[in-house]
Amino acid sequence: MSNAPVLKAPWRSLLRFLGGIRRLSRRTNPAKLLLIGYSLYALIGWFVLCLPLSQSRPVAPLDSLFTSVSAVSTTGLVTVDPGSTYSPFGQFVLLCLIQAGGVGYMTIGSFIMLARHARLSSMRSRMTRVTFSLPNQATPAQFIRTVILFTFACEALGALALYPVLARAGIDNPAWSAIFHSISAFCTAGFSLNPDSFEAFRDDPALNLIISALSLLGALGFLIAWDIWRNFTSRAHHLTYTSKVILRMTAILLLLGTAVFFLAEPSIASLPQDERLMAAFFQSMTASTTVGFDTHPIGTMGYPSLLILFLLMAVGASPSGTGGGLKTTTFAAMLGLLRSTLKQRRRVVFFNRPISPSRLQAAGAAVFYFMVLLTASVFILTLTEHGPHFEQLVFEAISALGTVGLSTGITGSLSDIGKLVIIILMMAGRVGILSFGIAVALHEDSEEETSDHELIP
Repeated sequence: MSNAPVLKAPWRSLLRFLGGIRRLSRRTNPAKLLLIGYSLYALIGWFVLCLPLSQSRPVAPLDSLFTSVSAVSTTGLVTVDPGSTYSPFGQFVLLCLIQAGGVGYMTIGSFIMLARHARLSSMRSRMTRVTFSLPNQATPAQFIRTVILFTFACEALGALALYPVLARAGIDNPAWSAIFHSISAFCTAGFSLNPDSFEAFRDDPALNLIISALSLLGALGFLIAWDIWRNFTSRAHHLTYTSKVILRMTAILLLLGTAVFFLAEPSIASLPQDERLMAAFFQSMTASTTVGFDTHPIGTMGYPSLLILFLLMAVGASPSGTGGGLKTTTFAAMLGLLRSTLKQRRRVVFFNRPISPSRLQAAGAAVFYFMVLLTASVFILTLTEHGPHFEQLVFEAISALGTVGLSTGITGSLSDIGKLVIIILMMAGRVGILSFGIAVALHEDSEEETSDHELIP
C-alpha cells in the first residue's frame, strides 16, 4: 500500500489549475503576459480600493478602477483627489500599485527568487527581456538585481531629501508625503497627495531639483544604470550606443521644451526671471519624462505650448525605464529614417551608426499604431464628451496613451464611457504601444514566426 499523502479533491483541483496556468504561461506570447499581468494587478488594486477601509469618503467603483489603472500604469490621471479621498491605507495601496507598475510586475518577485539563490525560469527571463527591451548582452538575473537596488536607493535618497523641504513648507505628515512623492516621482507616476500637485512649490529650487532628478533617473531607464554599473565593475570604459542615443535625445527634448516655454508661453513669461526658468524647465521635464507633476497650471497655457507638450508627451521617456510614450529610441529611429530618405540614402544612419531594418520596422509600426489608437480614442471622446474643447480631449488622450498624467482639468468631468476610453489608453501605454497591439492581435500559432525581441522596441 502506498504511503503517499492523499490529497483531497479541492486541493487536487487547485494544483491542476495552477499547473495549467504555468503551462499556459510557457506557451503564451510575452506581450499577452504583460497585458494579463498588469490587468490583474489593476483588478486587485480596484477591489482593495473599493473597500471602506481604503476610503476617507465614498468613491464610485468606476473612479476606483480608474485610479487603480492609473497607478499601475504610472500615469497619474485622477478623477478624484487621492490625498483627501483615500485613507492612509488606501494611499499605501496606491503606492504599492505605483511601485509594482514602475519596476515591472514580475521584477520584484524575480528579485526575491534570486535573493533565495533560486534560478529564474525561462518564462521570467523572457518576460524580463520584453519588459525592459534588454539587449542580447544583458543577463536578466544581473539586470534585475541592478534594477531593484537602483530603484530603492534612488527612492530612499529622494525621500530623505524631500522630507526637510516638505516639513519646512508645513505639509501634513511630511515623512509619509516625502516617501509617497519620492516613489511617485521615480516611477514617473505623477500621483500627488497635494490637490494642486506642486504648483505651490513653483519658486522652491530644492523641490524642483529633487523631483526633477528623481523623474529623470526613472525615465532615462534602467539600461543607463546597468550600463554605468557595468563600466564601474568591469573593464568596459564606454557607454553603449543605445545609452548615448537616450542621453542625447533626452537632452535635446528637454532643451527644446524649456526654450519654447521660457520664450513663447505668456503665462510663464510673466513670472520673475528665476521662477520663470524653473517653471519652463519643470514643464518640459514633466512632459518628456511622463512624470505628470506640474508647478504651473496646464489650463492656462496657450496653443503653441500645448503643441510642444503634445510632442514631448508622445515621444515620452526611454526604453527599460519607468516612463511611457513612444520612447526616445523610437523617435531617434524615425529621425534617422527621415534624414536618410531626404538625402536619398539606402542605409538609415543615426549618430554615425546604421539602424537595423527590424528596429525601423518596430519603430514605424509603433508610431502608426500610436496614431491609430489616438485617432480612435479622440473620435469616441468627441462623441461622448460635450463640455471640453477639442484640444483638451486630444491632450487628455495623448497624456493617457503616453502615461504622462498631465491634464487641462477635464479628467474628473469625463463621462463613464470617456473614463473607460482613458483606462484602455493608460493600460496600452503601460504595456507598451506595440506590445499592446501584439497582445491584442497576435494568435498563438504565430508566436514562432516572429521574434519578440526584434518586434518590441
